[in-house]
This record gives sequence, structure tokens and C-alpha cells, in this order.
Amino acid sequence: MDYKQSEQDAWIVEEAGSMYDLEERLLEYSASTIRLTEKMRPSQAGMHVAKQLLRSSTSPLANHGEAQAAESPNDFIHKLKLSLKELRETHRWLKLTKRVPLIDNSELFDDILDETDQLIRIFFASIQTARKKALKS
Repeated sequence: MDYKQSEQDAWIVEEAGSMYDLEERLLEYSASTIRLTEKMRPSQAGMHVAKQLLRSSTSPLANHGEAQAAESPNDFIHKLKLSLKELRETHRWLKLTKRVPLIDNSELFDDILDETDQLIRIFFASIQTARKKALKS
């Protein structure tokens, strides 16, 4: 994977010759998790987990936007690390939601869990690349 900044200041991920706009991907990811939480049981546990899942799963979208406006390489890395942290938290909440289960259709989780794993890998690799570039400067 190669990470670079396009002319429109959007971070693009190049994977196997295909281009994915990470902002659009995070937007769709956030929308998917919002739709998922809307289907959770209205129990005390369901509402608690839904709120936590909403916070952690939508945060990477906002932090990615902040990373695009980073004031320094260290600030950029910090914002990416926040996104990674929130994605890892989201992964845990999703696994708990599936295990309980707090939603009737557990098949909905497979795609979201897979996307969470992919986004974690993307952010982890991006942080490593940014750290290497920061050390060179």
C-alpha cells in the first residue's frame, strides 16, 4: 500500500492499482455503524453499547479531517494514532455486540468487522510511513 496526498488534499490509498478515497471510505464506515446502532435492542445494555459504538466509530472520520489540516508531522501522526485507537475500540464494541447479541441479524457484523480490520491496517501502515518520513526530515 502506498499513501500519498492528492491535489485536492484528500488522502488516497493505492491498493493493487485501485484508488480508494479514505475520506469517503470513513464516511461510509461511519454511516454503516450508525445504521447498525439504530437496529440495536432498546435495552439498557443496547443503549449503552450503541452510544459507545457511535462515539468510537464516527471519531476516525473527524480525526482524519484534522490530520489533513495537521500543523506538523508530529501533529499528523498524533491524529492518525487517535483514529487508530478509536478503530480498535470500535472493533471491541462490535465483537461484544455480536457476542451478546444486541442485534438480531448478526450477519450484519461481518462486513463492518472486516472493514474495521482493513481500516486498522491502513491507519497502522500510514502511521509507520509517516514516522519514517518524519525521521528523514
